[in-house]
Amino acid sequence: MRASGLYLVLFGLAASGLQQISGIKIYTSGDMEAVNGTDTKLKCSFQTSATINPQTLTVSWSFRPLNKGREESIFHYQQKPYPPIEGMFRKRVAWAGDIMGRDASIIIREVKFTYNGTYTCQVKNPPDVHGTVGEIRLRVVTTASFSELLYLAMAIGGGIAAVVVLLVIIVSCRRCKKKQRQRMERDVEVPCKERKELKERKDPTVCHPARAVHLYMSQTSIEIDSSDGMISDPSTGDPSSSEEDERSTDEDDGDDSD
Repeated sequence: MRASGLYLVLFGLAASGLQQISGIKIYTSGDMEAVNGTDTKLKCSFQTSATINPQTLTVSWSFRPLNKGREESIFHYQQKPYPPIEGMFRKRVAWAGDIMGRDASIIIREVKFTYNGTYTCQVKNPPDVHGTVGEIRLRVVTTASFSELLYLAMAIGGGIAAVVVLLVIIVSCRRCKKKQRQRMERDVEVPCKERKELKERKDPTVCHPARAVHLYMSQTSIEIDSSDGMISDPSTGDPSSSEEDERSTDEDDGDDSD
């Protein structure tokens, strides 16, 4: 029992020692290039074995120039950001991190050639206060490097390609809708034509005017005598025969007067 208890105690001490040795791990972007006069984000993230306490967690940034000059503090964070109030970084450093998101990044505004050097990021989260220190070696250039231009060109090309694909999808959808609408209109017109043809078959008078001429002629050329119900000659006879009948009647009347 004593041996097992001693074993558990030693195991617990070893585990706590390992946890303490692990400490905070800092991750940075390493070597960076920035175009003169532009804003540059110095990325720094961390990993801690302890629970993040926003009240006690601290972030410190320092700068060491290329000529191996004196290292100076350029930014500090504890509950809120504390930018530098003097020096060449005055009004040039802004907080861009998120403590709960394990992000301790900052932004250097309008970088200058004098900003060439090494930037150090350090995070402490009591009781986890030991660990690695992140470094970023910044080089300020006049123009962007080929790799950055390539990334920029790829980003622009990807955006243009996305817009083109979106336009193609929109045009295709509109064409499909137009074809579907035309198909529906044709489906509606066909039954209407069929009903019209069926109606013309049932009613012979419902047809083209040229086809109905013989019906009109047959109706006007036949007259029924109302006196005896017999069909008589058409009333619209030859005008010349009517004139001869009138002349013969007048002659008869003349003979009678003599």
